[in-house]
Amino acid sequence: METLEDEHSDDRSAQKAKRSFPEEIIEDILSRLPVKSILRFKSVSKSWLSLISGPSFHKLHSTVAPRTTAFFFTARDSSTGTRYFFSGANDGGSVANLMKLDNTVFDAVNLHAEHLNGLLFFTSRDSYCGKLYAFVCNPTTHKFFELPDPPAVPLRNYTDENKCDYYLFGFDELSNEHKVLYIDVELIKPTTIVVMIFSISNYSWRKIEVDLPLGMSAQRCFSGTGGSVCVNSVIHLKLRNPLEILAFDLTTETFYIVNMHPEAAPDTDTNLTSMYPYALLVKINGLLGLACCDPWNWEEWNKVHIWMLQDYEKRVWVRETVTFPSKSQIQYGAYGPYPCDSTNMDKIVFSPRVLSENLISVSIYNMKTRCFKSIELTLGHRFLSPKSVHVEQIKCYVESLIPLQN
Repeated sequence: METLEDEHSDDRSAQKAKRSFPEEIIEDILSRLPVKSILRFKSVSKSWLSLISGPSFHKLHSTVAPRTTAFFFTARDSSTGTRYFFSGANDGGSVANLMKLDNTVFDAVNLHAEHLNGLLFFTSRDSYCGKLYAFVCNPTTHKFFELPDPPAVPLRNYTDENKCDYYLFGFDELSNEHKVLYIDVELIKPTTIVVMIFSISNYSWRKIEVDLPLGMSAQRCFSGTGGSVCVNSVIHLKLRNPLEILAFDLTTETFYIVNMHPEAAPDTDTNLTSMYPYALLVKINGLLGLACCDPWNWEEWNKVHIWMLQDYEKRVWVRETVTFPSKSQIQYGAYGPYPCDSTNMDKIVFSPRVLSENLISVSIYNMKTRCFKSIELTLGHRFLSPKSVHVEQIKCYVESLIPLQN
């Protein structure tokens, strides 16, 4: 409990600081410090707490402070159904437990988290056909926000596996705000679709009706997309048969198609075993990318081809081929190894592996040296059954002071 003497002491410290330096100088100095240092300085005095908590300081800090990146990853214990959320330094070491969700199920379609400008977005289900819950998180401040249900959406039959809904995360650079899209396949019409948009800046939903690109169908739209990627205020989704990218511009609120490089998108059909390449959307150094590998070609088992859209306007794609030194070094998914993210420093992060009850290994590929290195993350939480624990994903986020409502 704070006493009157403590309060006077804080005020005297603040007054002394004011006599020593003008407030604008203090603000300028603090704005250039890393986020974790600033969070500690909140306890210096009430005036510093007020300064650091203000939106104008948040905006200044995001502009001038050094970009510090860290890891966010999730792990699920299949024996208990519990899903764990962690954050840790990108050079390894101990990690922080952020939160956990009980009674979850593995949902491959809605598994992928997305990070944008300091905030992370992820979803979770409590049963295979159950309700889809959406969360926004600032892993630096350990704050979470569960999105309210979209309004004016028909009551869904969650026992019907053919009825799907999706949340997509984006950042509108024109309005400088994070946005969440909600799309229900039931609301897709022959040529249009109803999209619900949630704004993080005012915590409210609104509904729009958008024209779909010519020839788009409900079966192809948002079917097995494997996550979304937002680049330059545009949310991108993967389409199959043929392999294309569906884009939604958050600024103009329109859909359009982004064509792949011909070598990355050969003709495919509905037969799974002939769908070469198996592709996953990724973001590499701020660029839209598509990671492809052929799990049925023995000669290609240790390679993944990453196509990056170097020039978005002219649709110029470049390819980076990553060759793995050995299969044991990289975590393999159902269809092979895939990059999870990049640190925006020419380094690509691949799927982590559980080494023991409290130790995880992460493989990182350097695009300049074309070499791999591994870092180890130590968990404060000990898994009782390490063999039943699967690390679902790992993302590299930028630390920020962006506040979230409770």
